Amino acid sequence: MNAQTEDGWYDPDATTFGDRVAGAREQAGMSQSDLAKRLGVKLKTLKSWEDDLSEPRANKLSMMAGMLNVSLLWLLSGEGPGPDGPDDATELSPDVTELLMEIRDIRSQLALSADRLGRLEKSLRAKLREEAIA
Repeated sequence: MNAQTEDGWYDPDATTFGDRVAGAREQAGMSQSDLAKRLGVKLKTLKSWEDDLSEPRANKLSMMAGMLNVSLLWLLSGEGPGPDGPDDATELSPDVTELLMEIRDIRSQLALSADRLGRLEKSLRAKLREEAIA
């Protein structure tokens, strides 16, 4: 789907999830293989997301939003903070870009760890309840 406006940027009313992923990835200066590698998925999987053939699980979606520096809401619906348009973009040095990418990676890893911690706490509460009953 080509949801670009006349100025070459993405029209929020016409974009699909895949369009938003591809646009944010391009704006972040990443290739499909770069993003797939950082997310720990196969290139084929990322391509199917961008082609709207499938959608990622919540943990990968959260990681992707962090890596692409967009909100989860924007990825899902096109609403909320998304990538800056080309007019807003500034040219960053490779060193700064690399540091920003590392920060995004850490942010997404922290989100995953927080999700994991929440699941562990829930399991622990359930086990404690079971032992209290027994």
